Parts: sequence; C-alpha cells; structure tokens
Amino acid sequence: MIDLRSDTVTQPTEAMRLAMSRAEVGDDVYGDDPTVNSLQDMAAEMFGFESALFTASGTQANLLALMAHCERGDEYLCGQQAHNYKFEGGGAAVLGSIQPQPLTNQLDGTIALADIEAAIKPDDIHFARTRLLSLENTIGGKVLPQTYLANAQALAFQRGLKIHLDGARVANAAVAQGIGIADIAGHFD
Repeated sequence: MIDLRSDTVTQPTEAMRLAMSRAEVGDDVYGDDPTVNSLQDMAAEMFGFESALFTASGTQANLLALMAHCERGDEYLCGQQAHNYKFEGGGAAVLGSIQPQPLTNQLDGTIALADIEAAIKPDDIHFARTRLLSLENTIGGKVLPQTYLANAQALAFQRGLKIHLDGARVANAAVAQGIGIADIAGHFD
C-alpha cells in the first residue's frame, strides 16, 4: 500500500530505488544534472509554466514561493487548515518574516471570497501589507472547484495580490476532475 498522507511518509519501491541508483547525475549547482533538468522540464510542461524548480520537499517549495511573492513584513492570506500555516513549523514567519493571516476554511475546503475580501488590509503603515492569497488543492481531501479557483484568482488580481498554489496533492485534484494539472495551475502565479 502506498501512503499518500504526505511527501514525507511515502517510501520508494524497489523499482524506484533502482531507478535512482541508475540515474545520470551531474552538478546541479551549475545546472549540469540531466536528471534534475529533465524532471524540472517535465514539471514545467505538466503545470503549464515556462520553468520549474526541483525542491527537496513541499515545505521547502511553499516557503520559497511565499518568500518570492512577499517581502519581510508583508502578509499572506490562507486557510486555517493550510499546511503552510498549520504544519510547516511557522517557516513563513520565522524564516521569511511574513505574517500569515489564516481564514476559516468552509466545509468544502474553500475560503469564502467575502472573507478574503474583508481580510485584505488597507494601505496603511499600521498594517502588514497583504500581498498574497495562498490556496491548497486538495485540502483535507477536498478538491477546490475550477469555478472557485477562477473567482479567487479574479479577486486576488483585482486587489493587486499574487496567488499561490500549495499543490502537494494537485495531481489528485486533477484526476478527480478529469482535467490536466495545468488547468488547475493556470489559476496561480
């Protein structure tokens, strides 16, 4: 049985271990690792982006994305149940000096658009500047509908926010909806 609770508990099969031991390798610092380069190219194509970056974990990927979209002292909006808020050791706050603003996840996993709108801070030096909306798909085993993602993206863009996808289980969301990963990722920066 494959354990899909987290990227940190899944164990490789013997065939995976064999493939890893036989993989062509090079110096990734100089961009000379053909296996990593191939993986990044494949991921970029699957997600519909011009490039991708291999990270060692979903936690690292989320932290890099949050820090790329926010500056020190900024804030990001996310669900109360979001991994990058609840389970990732406070990395955004500790390492990025980024303030999370958790909002209530509805029973279907979404965050009410009215709640998102109400949480965006005014342009005032007394507040952390709201810079980013972070959504997770799937969240708590629930798939966020494409119409919701389109509406959340429109709201974020209208308010000058970037939008981040914690996509550790995005392949599950794509399969459940019978669509490509790029169809989901297209709603995110």
